[in-house]
Amino acid sequence: MIAVVPDTDATFASILRRRAVRVNAALDRMLPEANAAPQRLHAAMRHAVLGEGKRIRPQLVYAAGVACGAREDALDAPAVAVELVHAYSLIHDDLPAMDDDSLRRGRPTVHVAFDEATAILAGDALQALAFEVLTGAGGDADLRIELVATLACASGTAGMCGGQALDIAATGRIQSLHELERMHVLKTGALFRAAVRMGALCAHADATTLQRLDDFAQAFGLAFQIRDDILDVEGDPAQLGKTAGKDAAQSKSTYPALLGLDGSRQFLDELAHRMRDALEPLGDASAQLLALGEMAVIRDR
Repeated sequence: MIAVVPDTDATFASILRRRAVRVNAALDRMLPEANAAPQRLHAAMRHAVLGEGKRIRPQLVYAAGVACGAREDALDAPAVAVELVHAYSLIHDDLPAMDDDSLRRGRPTVHVAFDEATAILAGDALQALAFEVLTGAGGDADLRIELVATLACASGTAGMCGGQALDIAATGRIQSLHELERMHVLKTGALFRAAVRMGALCAHADATTLQRLDDFAQAFGLAFQIRDDILDVEGDPAQLGKTAGKDAAQSKSTYPALLGLDGSRQFLDELAHRMRDALEPLGDASAQLLALGEMAVIRDR
């Protein structure tokens, strides 16, 4: 069943489509033109960002911001910025020195479509562009500083990059459940938490609301990762748009490997309850966030 959420009488699916169109148009505007020098680098950046993608992180920015009372146009910059950082991370994650993958979003990865050096530079440039977008967004300077700090922290050693380093260090050995969760809280969860927090910050949410949303986002990140792990075992590569079975082939610890598929699904149910509990005090305003949480648990790609 597709949820009806408070955005006039629109369905959740229609809201997702509308916001995906919105953020895609904003991304297209912010990226350099492909025919501008250096053309190969710019073409690689656009290849990485403008391919088909779920846009989950921008959707979280919009949903959290709207839940707290922000206008959508005030949320475009953080929505674009977090997606640019995500795209850069995917480029680097797919490199031969990292996961060495050849398929992303149903298309050749950037180092395959272009070359390895161009892929590295494209990732570097996208990361820089993300912070350029935030600093150039206009409005309150203190808010822009807080948005930059939030995204920077989520991207660095206390977030995504730190989690990736833990992932590399753990390849080939069995991690404990605690180690696996810690790794994914950083590697996958940090950007989700940043997306939710940036949306709420744009609405000047109070400390109590920020904490509730952070609790939601932490559960969301783990749920998203567990569902990813399940799909890597039993998903259809054509539907996923990326190579399935990579985790097992690389002897990586995953939730299905440690808990089994049934145990992983039970953990997903627990996380779904955590998300609902975190959002309950926000009432109907959080319906779009809750719908995104439910989608993270049941998605098939």
